Amino acid sequence: MAHTNEKAVAGRTSGLIQFGEVVTWEARHLGIKQNLTSKITAYNRPFHFRDEQVQGIFKSIIHDHNFEQRGETVIMKDAFNFESPLGVLGKVATVFFKRYLTKLLINRNNTIKEYAESRKWKLVIDPVTHPQQT
Repeated sequence: MAHTNEKAVAGRTSGLIQFGEVVTWEARHLGIKQNLTSKITAYNRPFHFRDEQVQGIFKSIIHDHNFEQRGETVIMKDAFNFESPLGVLGKVATVFFKRYLTKLLINRNNTIKEYAESRKWKLVIDPVTHPQQT
């Protein structure tokens, strides 16, 4: 997410996040620097985890990450649901937000795919916390 200058600034900031943990992300979206704090509210490794916004600009965000193994391939499917902020004005902006967030998630998922299909994934896994992953 280099184009948004996204970085983890509080909570879990490296390695693999676990059930019940939180992470606060700082990023610039639409020219505005903002923070979003998410909590892992469901976790069934390696098949599924859910993060939910606990603090941020949206009224709510629920993001499910599902993984299914098919032979040597792992298929990742995201379900991303959000409620816009700003009441009635937010409902009007929902179409814009949906387009923006879809593009953002596709970009993020393409980067995840690139890392997962190469040895780059080793750059983001903390070998001290998760030595079995290296």
